[in-house]
Amino acid sequence: MRIGAHVDPVDPLAGAAARQADAVQFFLTDPQGYKTPQPRPDAEALRASDVEVYIHAPYIVNVATLNNRIRIPSRKLMMAHAKAAADLGAQGLIVHGGHVGGGADLDAGFANWRKAFQYAESDGGLPLPILIENTAGGDNAMARTFDHLARLWDAVGEFGAGFCLDTCHAHAGGEELLGIVDRVKSITGRIDLIHANDSKDGFDSGRDRHDNIGSGKIDPELVIAVIRAAGAPVIVETPGGADGQAADIALLRGRAGS
Repeated sequence: MRIGAHVDPVDPLAGAAARQADAVQFFLTDPQGYKTPQPRPDAEALRASDVEVYIHAPYIVNVATLNNRIRIPSRKLMMAHAKAAADLGAQGLIVHGGHVGGGADLDAGFANWRKAFQYAESDGGLPLPILIENTAGGDNAMARTFDHLARLWDAVGEFGAGFCLDTCHAHAGGEELLGIVDRVKSITGRIDLIHANDSKDGFDSGRDRHDNIGSGKIDPELVIAVIRAAGAPVIVETPGGADGQAADIALLRGRAGS
């Protein structure tokens, strides 16, 4: 079982070593900007490393929106980050499910996700899996509730979309963690990555605030049960820098692997 952390992009392998991590996740650019990723000097080292690499797309990517000024740049940015991530030997590109504006037709958002995959196919195809991540808030979100997730998968499942399950987002989004792996797999058929995060806020709060394992509102045994049931690689996106994340990794490795 590979367990790692979201780390600073400056030196991801050093970040992995500091946390005794088997995997790393990082951003290639400012997560709040539309900048195109540039070649990295450590690309060869990342490809050669035993540490698994995952890339997180910028938070601003929203391919579901009806706003052309956001959707079209988002679509192009997702493709650019996918190509850059593949150049690093990454296992996948994590992209939030996104949302449509208040009062908008949710079906249009699901259709826009489908168009994003069709756009990628017309641009030479995706060089690695897009791992759609469930989100914590928003009534018009594509992947907060699993009834919406099912409709999203009806639109994109045939394109080989992958899934990233975030435990904090599920809890804050109103989805019980007990039995969640079976419920997700009944929709997507797969879980490619777990974001193992505790939550500072209560169930169905809609608030995306991560906490260290056992320090927030989620019973750590539920997080461990999710990891065991999913059998997928794990990334912690928890506070406390290298020390805090190393403690979370050690706890999960010791408990989930036992």
